[in-house]
Amino acid sequence: MGFQCGIVGLPNVGKSTLFNALTSGNAQVANFPFCTIDPHVGVVPVPDERLKRLEDLYHPKKTTPTFVEIVDIAGLVRGASSGEGLGNQFLGHIRNVDAIIQVVRVFDDPDIIHVHGAVDPVSDLEVIETELVLADLGSVETRLQKLDKSAKSGAKDLAFQKECLQLIKTHLEKGLPARLLEVEAEQTEFRNSLGLLTQKPVMYVANMSDDSSDFGSDMYGRLLKAVEARHAPLLPVSARIESEISSLPPEERRIFLDDLGVKESGLERLVHMGYNILDLVTFLTAGEDEVRAWTVPQGTLAPKAAGKIHSDIERGFIRAEVMKFGDLDRLGSEKAVKEKGLLRLEGKEYTIQDGDVVYFRFHV
Repeated sequence: MGFQCGIVGLPNVGKSTLFNALTSGNAQVANFPFCTIDPHVGVVPVPDERLKRLEDLYHPKKTTPTFVEIVDIAGLVRGASSGEGLGNQFLGHIRNVDAIIQVVRVFDDPDIIHVHGAVDPVSDLEVIETELVLADLGSVETRLQKLDKSAKSGAKDLAFQKECLQLIKTHLEKGLPARLLEVEAEQTEFRNSLGLLTQKPVMYVANMSDDSSDFGSDMYGRLLKAVEARHAPLLPVSARIESEISSLPPEERRIFLDDLGVKESGLERLVHMGYNILDLVTFLTAGEDEVRAWTVPQGTLAPKAAGKIHSDIERGFIRAEVMKFGDLDRLGSEKAVKEKGLLRLEGKEYTIQDGDVVYFRFHV
């Protein structure tokens, strides 16, 4: 599995429509809050044109992409952090995902009610963020209380933990997400261990009108500034149109996108955006049996990457035989890559790069 993203937002902003488009799933779409009570989960293959090229070169028995797991989490409302709506349950679902997709509504449609009476994507964004910040603040305060009770234990790192927690608490009290707090490396490691909701990477999806008329609006301009201030990416899409595109056969989908003059659908861009914010890379394995993509964090060493395939390969790692996909694509065969001296033998300290085509040598 590549990574897991949770789709969050206020009710009636288009979360379930986006989820259905991503997963061709069956999440209920309805004009009232809480139509998604239990989180729906869908598994989406990550688009990667390199796999098709490797298929052409190796003619494998099967091809396996890497995957994204998408969780459609019911709409958050004001007071979710203190249990309003189904807040506690929903915040628990968010806690389990790797990244958050915040959907905000830009389109105006009198037939689709807004839970707060008027469409305002910046306000919607702030409501969601505030609830997550308040939930984190409660968690940090609880940790501090436990530390105070443990003060007599004489734990060596007690003072360090308390200092870090106080720093985070002050930051959260300003209404700011934990990921925007700049701290020292050691403090960052401790902060990351807390499992804070606002520490998770986030990307924003602006659900736009079908005719794209929202792009020049003051509303979209204010949203863009708000997202830029949070150092996060913003992807404008029409969830309804994306849903229609995803329902087309692959051939018709390509023609439709070509007519629009775009290479990727909004949903494909969303998946790749998720990889970027989580700092993930894809390496590839290729042979007659299978061509396959594998996802690992940026900076992963070769033995750890080998462990993604099988623990025995990591345990008995000898070396990695590495080709760059670009070289293989350009030269047209593994043999040609070897003849040009472009196949490299790498050891245990080699860091896997995006687009590496790797064969692992091992012995157990």
